[in-house]
Amino acid sequence: MIPSKIAKENIARLNTAIIFIESNLSEKLSLEIIAEKAHFSPFHFHRLFKLVVKETVHNFINRKRIEKAAAYLLHQKEKNITQIAEAVGYNNLSAFSKSFKKFYGISPNKFKEESPEKYSKISKTESKIGKVTVTFEQYLCNVNDALNWLKMKTTPEIKTNPRLDLAAISHKGRIEAIGSIYNKLVKWATPKGLINEQTRMVTIYHDSPKITNPNNIRMSASIVLNDPIELDGEVNLKILSPTKCIVSRLEIAPFEFQQAWESSFAFMVENGYKKSEVDPFEIYYNNAAEHPENKFIVDLCIPIL
Repeated sequence: MIPSKIAKENIARLNTAIIFIESNLSEKLSLEIIAEKAHFSPFHFHRLFKLVVKETVHNFINRKRIEKAAAYLLHQKEKNITQIAEAVGYNNLSAFSKSFKKFYGISPNKFKEESPEKYSKISKTESKIGKVTVTFEQYLCNVNDALNWLKMKTTPEIKTNPRLDLAAISHKGRIEAIGSIYNKLVKWATPKGLINEQTRMVTIYHDSPKITNPNNIRMSASIVLNDPIELDGEVNLKILSPTKCIVSRLEIAPFEFQQAWESSFAFMVENGYKKSEVDPFEIYYNNAAEHPENKFIVDLCIPIL
């Protein structure tokens, strides 16, 4: 929950800073550089960041670096540990390994060995001191079951999505809480004439539930803009560039989304595709409340290399 007294323009500038951090994890990131990008003094920025994000800037950068490393270990196994360490801003392999083990409880090498995507998932729990520990367990349904589920629902396609200009509100926290963010977005969009039968909503997942604590997952709730419009406050412009994706068009109930994503990633792995660094996203084509079975008509899009 964002404190109500914080000006909306400050939230927008914080979002700019977060995007800058996540786009430059391989670079040296100082408080001064980041604050300047967001047009704050370092002191004010540090204080406001901690108040809103619930982490210090330093802790946020470290967490995002380690989580990005985990994503490389899961999705780009051809990279060695040294390459991954450098890609997330570590010049010292020993320091990287120590930070990774402190966060996940195992070494990067062991994480890589024990996390074959097609067979395992990561289950996260929090210890009493707040560290995230990770254990590996078999998928609830094996790969064949996942692929058969997907085959019964749809035939995934490989295609390039067109550019999408989006009005977006950021959310940090549990996935199920995204509904309240969409309510806020709709309230903003309705008087501007953006809600009609042709409206498309898009959810972007900036973190993976596999590697990020559920309370720290970042998402964007957004609406496709067909024409330029003036944005304000918490509503920011996001641009999804044309992206090659595995696209699964589905008609599913809310409780089926986890199965749908697991099955889509199983399809990716089994067919030899590699996930790119672009964040996965969903494009909604209807309002489930108006569907006779309360189902979503949605594209699940996994950007690939």
